[in-house]
Amino acid sequence: MMRLVMGLSGDIDLTRVERAIAEFRHARPVLIEDGDAAVVAVGVEDLDADACARLDLVAGGTARLVLTEKRLSRIGRERAEPGAVALPRLDAQRIESLARRSETRLDAPAHPVDALDADALELARLAFVTPAVVTFPVRAGIEREPSLLRVPAEAIRSFRARQAKTLRIASRAPVPLEGAATTEFVVFRGGEGMRDQVAVVVGEPDLAKPVLVRLHSACLTGDLFGSLKCDCGDQLRGTVQAMAEGGGGILLYLDQEGRGNGIANKIRAYQLQAEGFDTYEADETLGFGLDQRRFGFAAEMLRQLGVARVRVMTNNPEKIAALRGAGLEVVADVRSIGRRHPENVRYLATKRDKAGHLIELDGAVAPAAD
Repeated sequence: MMRLVMGLSGDIDLTRVERAIAEFRHARPVLIEDGDAAVVAVGVEDLDADACARLDLVAGGTARLVLTEKRLSRIGRERAEPGAVALPRLDAQRIESLARRSETRLDAPAHPVDALDADALELARLAFVTPAVVTFPVRAGIEREPSLLRVPAEAIRSFRARQAKTLRIASRAPVPLEGAATTEFVVFRGGEGMRDQVAVVVGEPDLAKPVLVRLHSACLTGDLFGSLKCDCGDQLRGTVQAMAEGGGGILLYLDQEGRGNGIANKIRAYQLQAEGFDTYEADETLGFGLDQRRFGFAAEMLRQLGVARVRVMTNNPEKIAALRGAGLEVVADVRSIGRRHPENVRYLATKRDKAGHLIELDGAVAPAAD
């Protein structure tokens, strides 16, 4: 008879959170527990009428919708912290309206949340779904439900830090690029959610000197399809060209689409921008803050490549501060300039004015009419 091997999955708490993220992405509930306290939590994305009816049977009128402070402010209730709205009955349309629609106004009081509610919101952020969750207390018998995944609250709270420690090189190979024939792609696993990250080593940078580095967050629309709404594609290709012509460098291509909100939320934000919101107003309407990205793990990628001193190619002071905070020596920062045209000048001005990006727009073309 096979002997039971404890810890077969390695870090069991890390594994539980990864499984909980998958459950949230499919609008399936999880049980979050912290000592004697526990709640059932489910993300609102794809939460349909059938799922609401099933949850209603066990919630017994105790459910509530937990929203971020940004979302609450957008729908009529200024708050410095997240809040919860009572859901005597789980109504999919009401939940959708309160969580995402731009024209909605709050129809009930917003109550303070507890730590487990905050943990449920963090799961939603980790899963790249709408940052809004339905929670309700655990009632007798539900803990025996075989389909309900249990996850410790502390595992959620420590997940990002634990993930950062798992960062390792998974594969690497030369990949010649147009204009940069001597280029190597190095794929890292771990460090940020459950996604691979890529270091693009252009040329043969001298690691004994400060290395030209760019932290580039993936932008499907701009990098691949040449979207006119941003300057990301220009920055990506301009960075590779500058590195190829200037003695080499390292571009970290980070899977942090939409300032860490995920591609689905990014496209939702684009629709709101088409209705007149600026890029940050659109994100706030969906419940997000100014920027959800973390860059500390990027410093560890550089360290594993042998880099200790850098010249950072960026317009974003948060990236400079993050690398310094993670222990790298930043000896200089260099601007990363893309084209200015009517479709993106408002976007660039908003990043400069609201997020402090180091962007000069003197003489820029006028924005396109809405």
